[in-house]
Amino acid sequence: MKPVLAIDQGTTGTRAVVYLGPRPIAYSYLEHRQIYPRPGWVEHDPLEIAGNTLRVAREALRTARVDPGSLAGIGVTNQRETLVAWDRATGRPLYNAIVWQDTRTQPLVDELLARGLRGAIMEKTGLTPSTYFSATKAAWLLKQPRVAEAAREGRLALGTIDSWLIWTLTGGRVHATDVTNASRTMLYNIHSLDWDDELLEELRIPREALPEVRPSVPREPYGSAEQLGGAPIYAALGDQQAALFGQAAYTPGKAKNTYGTGCFLLLNTGHTPPRPGRILATIAYQLEGSPPVYAAEGSIAVAGAAIKWLRDRLHLFADARELDRLAEQAYRSGERGMGAYFVPAFSGLYAPYWDPTARGAILGLTAAVEKRHIAYATLEAIAQRTVDVLEAMEEDTATRIGELRVDGGAAKSDILLQIQADTAGIPVLRPRNTETTSLGAALAAGLAAGLWASTAELEGLWQLDAEFRPATTPQEREEMRRAWLHALQKARGWLTS
Repeated sequence: MKPVLAIDQGTTGTRAVVYLGPRPIAYSYLEHRQIYPRPGWVEHDPLEIAGNTLRVAREALRTARVDPGSLAGIGVTNQRETLVAWDRATGRPLYNAIVWQDTRTQPLVDELLARGLRGAIMEKTGLTPSTYFSATKAAWLLKQPRVAEAAREGRLALGTIDSWLIWTLTGGRVHATDVTNASRTMLYNIHSLDWDDELLEELRIPREALPEVRPSVPREPYGSAEQLGGAPIYAALGDQQAALFGQAAYTPGKAKNTYGTGCFLLLNTGHTPPRPGRILATIAYQLEGSPPVYAAEGSIAVAGAAIKWLRDRLHLFADARELDRLAEQAYRSGERGMGAYFVPAFSGLYAPYWDPTARGAILGLTAAVEKRHIAYATLEAIAQRTVDVLEAMEEDTATRIGELRVDGGAAKSDILLQIQADTAGIPVLRPRNTETTSLGAALAAGLAAGLWASTAELEGLWQLDAEFRPATTPQEREEMRRAWLHALQKARGWLTS
């Protein structure tokens, strides 16, 4: 079987993994700078990301002793909603990439809501108006002089990170994205499967600047990665959809949660999109020649980022392993958070509240609270925010979620997953390979390249590593839930202007 290269471009870094079948045989990773020009503004350098992508890809291939020309294909997966504007003539970025976490466009979101466009946007795109998505980022960029000039002269290219990488890897020959990334822009009609002209007009975004939208798993490659030996780029998916694909959640009713910088819970709803409300409707993936598979999604802005904040800003511990050790001490002793709660709403709350006025808070402090209690409260916050989404998702889709498949960096934490099972009241299943984002990209590329015949065949490749079952009673879960919601309410509405 020929190897596949997965490029996983994330919020904090870029990973390249060489897969032989479903097994990773080599990888490389590089972090990139997080740029914070003002409070609430988050940017990345597109050239740094492109350069890191080539470096990690070449390093992974060297480590695996794989010649790029022998690859069956490349699968690309990426941080979604982050937007890049570049010049088609030079291939150079016209501004830093505006990251999905960025909140600078809140005034424009407020304007869209004031104009009564919330219903139309939700109906067409499955998304609620928010700074999270790419549309208002594009509108903001188009007001910057260099971007506006490129648009007037027909030189402007706009796209999410996947399209930027496809453009750079193919030497500027291909400007394309896939349906999953397009469905996160708030410009793409998930029913007609095309950019929506009315929304483009409302936000004054030129259609010609946007990429061509293709299936996630096409019959023909997106193009050839000229800088990687001409290997075919055979698949593209947004990172959370790639994780769903890697978790073998190919049938309606299966759900996964990824614990990364944020938390992202997706529920497969089959060929019928869920009705958006507190929970979003999105495209899970599309195989060329078949209708798209849809998903209900609940996004949580801060998960692993809370752990990183406590480590890097407050210096409460040296690494995540120490946090786990402290949290487990509090859990095993029965102290838990000693009445303390941490609501990590650094940039507001995403699903199911969609409250941009919320801010982070540590509540319920007494003189008895120690580091281990804050450590426990941090993991409980990640778990309870997941339950916020689970409960809304079950109610809005009339679906009972009987188990939760988990992945991402923080899913390596046994104590986090036990707290998750305790708070959710359902089994939590961790696969052997928790890097399911890169795995999903590799499986999708392998499927397109003919290494596997169907998703049914891929489903048999999923392997369980550990199962965590609830150790709490329904009454205990209800009490924990009540206390969490009380703390959450205190953090909401913090910004009054």
